[in-house]
Amino acid sequence: MARAACTLCGDEERGILKRRPCSLRVEAFRDAASAMEQEKEILLEMIHNIQNSQDMRHISEGEREELNLTANRLMGRTLTVEVSVETIRNAQQQESLLHATKMIDEIVNKLLDDLEDSKIRLMSLYGACTSDVPAGPIDQKFQSVVIGCAIEDQKKIKRRLETLLRNLENSEKSITLLEHQKSSVRQSCNSKQD
Repeated sequence: MARAACTLCGDEERGILKRRPCSLRVEAFRDAASAMEQEKEILLEMIHNIQNSQDMRHISEGEREELNLTANRLMGRTLTVEVSVETIRNAQQQESLLHATKMIDEIVNKLLDDLEDSKIRLMSLYGACTSDVPAGPIDQKFQSVVIGCAIEDQKKIKRRLETLLRNLENSEKSITLLEHQKSSVRQSCNSKQD
């Protein structure tokens, strides 16, 4: 009798050991799929940046057309890849995610109206998502909303804010370059008139 119990106990332990590697593989699989989602976002951003690069102004029309065709083809191919990792959320986490998304979207919708204020507000939202000491103020309300989100959603919110801030930075650089080019052209025209 004692021997049967010991055998049963051994089978149970072996079952647990078999489930653990399976659990680890499932998590590794989800992590790999999540990394693929991120890679898709990075590729789309990279292609978009190439299409809107200031360098496109300094190449011939034929080269520009060829680069745009290639970029459009790559964009289309990238968009055909569908990778989705669903996050399991309870009702409170779902509500928090919707609220956080709404807060970000409200700022994004006002970007063109007031670029500087929108950038400051996005930076305060980003400060609420990072464990590092932020350079500016932290939006405490947003921080409490994000804390209510699932961990995977918190990471996605932070990545979205990083992307928005990076795109704003690139836009500001482009505007600065355009303004510099305009002032150089004006100076050149004024010196020719003298």
